[in-house]
Amino acid sequence: MFHVSVKKWLATTLMLLCAAAHAQTNSEFVFGQLSPFTNLPTPEALEINQGANAYLAQINKSGVLPRKMSLFKMDDEYNGDKFVEQFGKAMAKSPLVMITPIGSTSVKRMLSDKLLDKSDVVVMNAIPGAESLRNPGHPRFFHIRAGDKQQIEKLVSNAKAIGISRLAVLNNDQEMGLSGVQVAQDEATRVGGLQLKGMTSASDAPSITAASVKLAALNPQGVLIVGPPRFSVDAVAALRKSGVSQPLFMLSYVQPGLLIKVAGLEGARGVGISQTYPNPNNNTLPLMRDFHATMKAAFPEVSHYTPFQLEGYLCARTLVEALKRIKSKEVTPALLAQSLKTMGELDFGGFRVDFTKSNIGSKFVDIAVVSSEGKLLY
Repeated sequence: MFHVSVKKWLATTLMLLCAAAHAQTNSEFVFGQLSPFTNLPTPEALEINQGANAYLAQINKSGVLPRKMSLFKMDDEYNGDKFVEQFGKAMAKSPLVMITPIGSTSVKRMLSDKLLDKSDVVVMNAIPGAESLRNPGHPRFFHIRAGDKQQIEKLVSNAKAIGISRLAVLNNDQEMGLSGVQVAQDEATRVGGLQLKGMTSASDAPSITAASVKLAALNPQGVLIVGPPRFSVDAVAALRKSGVSQPLFMLSYVQPGLLIKVAGLEGARGVGISQTYPNPNNNTLPLMRDFHATMKAAFPEVSHYTPFQLEGYLCARTLVEALKRIKSKEVTPALLAQSLKTMGELDFGGFRVDFTKSNIGSKFVDIAVVSSEGKLLY
């Protein structure tokens, strides 16, 4: 008798605990971020987390949504296998959405391993924006930033506009670089009058040095670098040492601080970097005034803002706008995806997001140049 009663008590207690846990989950909108918080020499993950948390804190304080927002973070250590492992653990937390996975290998594994088919979650944004990682993509995989395709097209057409007729491409041998060089070739053909030669390299220093020496021998009028941040800044340093003094161009993932640290101020000066967001320190746009106020409230010690902080802020703000439009009491990832697709264009006062035609919400691309003081000039 006692043994049976204990069994019933344990079973009842377990049911109550599960119910309590479920109720707690349903009492808030859970966001997650699975990104490389370690083993990556750039602070993208942390800064994206800051921007997203700042906006969610503002929304929680305002009470405009019926539930509180929370954001947990997990570290994949910039490793594809670790990403897959941690993704499964993240799903145990029942997130409504995961924001900004980082790294070609991780994003490719998410798609090739069909993690979004096996899990009920929306993924908002990803770095990098290689075309092969966006097309065909997935119905629950959305992007705030313009992709590598839009950035490369802008850089190639700009090179032609400033009089360059011989452009070289130095790309890494991973997904981002391989798909990027094809986009560059297609755009060079489209604009016409632009000869383009490519050089593919592994990401280790000896390979980049060897490729840079060969590229310098081509005597190009400019060089487009396509690869992740560390590859790109190492390429700048190697190209300068190989005697390439001509204009260099790269994608938005590189911040001036890392570039200067690796290539030196002289090597970094004049490098053109595509930008997928407006200048985050420009006070003239309504978006930036809202962004600055939000960041100051959450991180008063921060005085200079980065594109990645703005990216996290815009991810969170876009998701909140979609949540506002859901009338059902039971909010699911499917309803969130539907809301994102049907809410039309959002004008944040200097930056627009619209998922009506595709899951790529913005095509905004600008070009900034590293100044002699090491700052970006837009």
